[in-house]
Amino acid sequence: MADEITVVGGIDTHTDLHQAAVIDSIGRHLATEQFETTPAGYQRLLNWLQSHGEVLAVGIEGTGAYGAEIARFLTANSVTVVEVDRPDRKARRDKGKSDPIDAYGAATAVLSGRAGGTPKARNGIVEAIRALRVVRKSAVKARTQTINQIRTLIVTAPSVVRDKLRGLSTRELVDALARSRPGSEFDDPACAVRIALRRLARRYQALAEEIKDADKEIGPLVTHTAPRLIALPGVGPETASQLLTSAGDNPDRLRSEAAFAHLCGAAPVPASSGRTNRHRLNRGGDRAANNALHTIVLVRMKYDRRTQEYVARRTAQGMTKKDVIRCLKRFVAREIFRHLPHVIHTTQPLPQTA
Repeated sequence: MADEITVVGGIDTHTDLHQAAVIDSIGRHLATEQFETTPAGYQRLLNWLQSHGEVLAVGIEGTGAYGAEIARFLTANSVTVVEVDRPDRKARRDKGKSDPIDAYGAATAVLSGRAGGTPKARNGIVEAIRALRVVRKSAVKARTQTINQIRTLIVTAPSVVRDKLRGLSTRELVDALARSRPGSEFDDPACAVRIALRRLARRYQALAEEIKDADKEIGPLVTHTAPRLIALPGVGPETASQLLTSAGDNPDRLRSEAAFAHLCGAAPVPASSGRTNRHRLNRGGDRAANNALHTIVLVRMKYDRRTQEYVARRTAQGMTKKDVIRCLKRFVAREIFRHLPHVIHTTQPLPQTA
């Protein structure tokens, strides 16, 4: 009987269709089938899996992208979901590439124990913060591109335009250009440059306002979610929101502070050889989280007396600045992990702000 055996599922996720596969407890391939990425399709997928036996777990490739919703659906239906990394290039060269192969590979990775990661829950305030940060990050990037375009245009502009803009700070430059009246002689290079500069300056101002609005939305969410985290030295709303996003709504999925450090790329990597015993920076992990740790370390090195004393002591011992920063990142990751909040769902009311 189907209900007397245990099975493991695997899902290769895509935009419109998910390819699902099921294997038994000794790894034999039982079946594979495609399902639509709709609520009805998710329910059919779950019923199909359960028709083959008791589902121990389901491995999903891409839980942070195409597989986010099916992971939420299965978790809500008490099915254990395991995050599966895509096969490396060597494995794909050896075994080939197709949706059924990838689905069976996801199931096999769970059964063998090669995959064991718990995906982010994506059902609380941290998910809301992540969504708002996507817009803010793109606005910051666009604003940087805009000011770079302004400065490039000024460099190549006729002297009648360039000379009036020398020595101005970014704010003074943008304000002056936004208020300017360049005229309408499009065939005149100087006039055309003035028109372009005014448009870019007004775009810069619009993006700056968009970033301010995003900060007003994200700041209270971060403070409400992690008040202990935001109170740590050197930790601001921007760095705190990034670290919360990296940990997810269920930071308990990270088994230890060492696992969190590894996630952030702050775990030291041995680089010893012969009589040389040393470690090097970790270039892996979540680089955005690593950048947040780096920012916190730089702020503490400038303003925190305890950190300054540590830097002086380690420098006197012969450590380079790069190695000192590596050690500080590891310490900050340990401290951050201890202050990560438990799950806070968006159904909880936020405090009213004036």
